[in-house]
Amino acid sequence: MIKTVSRLQNPREWLAFIFVWGTAGFVTATFCWLLGDILWHGLSHISWTFLTAPPENAGRRGGIGPILVSTALILGVCLAVSLPIGIGTAVLLAEFTSNQNLFGRMTRRSLDVLAGVPSIVFGLFGNVFFCKTLGLGFSILSGGLTLACMVLPILIRSTEEGFRAVPASYRLSAAALGLSHTTTLVHLLLPAAIPGLLVGLVLGVGRAIAETAALIFTSGYVDRMPESLLDSGRALSIHIFDLSMNVSGGDANAYASALVLVVLLLLINGTASWLATYGLHRKIVTV
Repeated sequence: MIKTVSRLQNPREWLAFIFVWGTAGFVTATFCWLLGDILWHGLSHISWTFLTAPPENAGRRGGIGPILVSTALILGVCLAVSLPIGIGTAVLLAEFTSNQNLFGRMTRRSLDVLAGVPSIVFGLFGNVFFCKTLGLGFSILSGGLTLACMVLPILIRSTEEGFRAVPASYRLSAAALGLSHTTTLVHLLLPAAIPGLLVGLVLGVGRAIAETAALIFTSGYVDRMPESLLDSGRALSIHIFDLSMNVSGGDANAYASALVLVVLLLLINGTASWLATYGLHRKIVTV
């Protein structure tokens, strides 16, 4: 950074430098302020009992054990549905559909539009289609399927760009060696496209695990321990919303629940980054 500053001689370069670093500092300061506020109000309420016990007195007392289980099940359903469909669609768009193809252009345009649709619209769609039309009712399965619909546009587009970023020499070299298209995809292109896949996965999981509006209309409010995917379950984001907006005296547990949610997001992001680094390193060593 010192060398960069020493090379800045044009006033415009100084202005650009100040703007870039000022923006980065502002974003970092905002994140630290939010995290510090959550830590200050919520850390003292975190305990093993809080993480495992069921809520009591509308959430004012007790813990978030059933809430965490419901959140994990909803997220599991979301990923189990969105990952295979997302990767398969991305492969179709990137490897078997050209930019000039009408089907490809319409599909990409539709995905871009869906990525910007408000979550409340997905929630109403999930309520009508999954809860009522398919008869799943307010359930973890309905919530997970609705979140999968929300995650798919981001996951597909990010994974597609990851495949397109792979150099053409990879494909030409595989063809010269006589490798089949399937072998090339599985053993060469997919590992090289992992960064794009992980970007979409992290963004999608971050949106899914923190979603509130869509789950209110699909998974429901019930805070008991779910017995199956057809049971209603309260996600962590809905629990935070309910405690902070509808339950007087629930701010302490709302802060603690928010802290758990932030920690989960950081763990997911860190795990995804570690898997990407480990996978790429193992691929390089193998090669």
